[in-house]
Amino acid sequence: MTKIVFMGTPDFSVPVLDMLVEEGYSIVGVVTQPDRPKGRKKVMTPPPVKVAAERLGLPVLQPEKVKDSEQLQPILDLQPDLIVTAAFGQILPKQLLDAPKHGCINVHASLLPELRGGAPIHYSILQGKKETGITIMYMVEKLDAGDILTQSVVPIEERDNTGSLHDKLSVSGSELLKDTLPKLLNGDISPVKQNDSEATFAPNIKREQEKIDWAKSGEEIYNHIRGLHPWPVAFTHYEGKVMKIWWGEKIESTSDAEPGTVLYTDSDGPVVATGNSTAIKLTDIQPAGKKRMTSAQYLQGRTFEKNERFGE
Repeated sequence: MTKIVFMGTPDFSVPVLDMLVEEGYSIVGVVTQPDRPKGRKKVMTPPPVKVAAERLGLPVLQPEKVKDSEQLQPILDLQPDLIVTAAFGQILPKQLLDAPKHGCINVHASLLPELRGGAPIHYSILQGKKETGITIMYMVEKLDAGDILTQSVVPIEERDNTGSLHDKLSVSGSELLKDTLPKLLNGDISPVKQNDSEATFAPNIKREQEKIDWAKSGEEIYNHIRGLHPWPVAFTHYEGKVMKIWWGEKIESTSDAEPGTVLYTDSDGPVVATGNSTAIKLTDIQPAGKKRMTSAQYLQGRTFEKNERFGE
């Protein structure tokens, strides 16, 4: 029986691991990131894949740096025939890539060569794409540049956010891998090289990218808000303090007010001018030092005055 080592870390990876077990594959080890401190109290918390592996009764390895020879050796000692990765979070060294006879394959959340990198789900929405998908490909030393084995398309709906699209892609990834593995192990797939000239990139989101630029179009700002929901969350400035914007709605407007200006406020929240005729109603917010709340809740004790400005 083919011996598989699975490597993954976040929630995205769990359905893939569950599928491998359900399909009866021999999982000789699960490799994931170390436990990390989480929350305000910095409680040491295991990654979701570790929790899933322990639930399934699988042995777990948690190397801090898989490139370190001492931490790499226990993985090599498992003598896998195939390594399957899904959002593991570390670059694999050549020694590991070359070890399994069937190679190392990765479940990646984009239609490669588009959106190589660590945040493809975020960027697919930030860029206003109408579809994205899953690519299963061989791993190489260059970032997400290996030959493609299979792909599947996942539509992006108008109200999708990074969280909802993440869940769709996670399920799609496990389903595509389920269909791909038998063909791969039987030698029935002809890998296709990626066209590097068509590659785009999706690096991890930086803090400065979370800030809303009200001079952009309403459509771009709407994509910005949903592309950063539910993590890391878009923000703006209001009354000199940071306000997180968890959700908003597009509203048609004929105003020529400066971007960031409050045009009016109704029971659901303030409607804010943008760089074009599509304003944004802020419906789900988090004022500085407060918990997340709806704008309706905020308006029970406060108000947003007409002509006030966001973003200054």
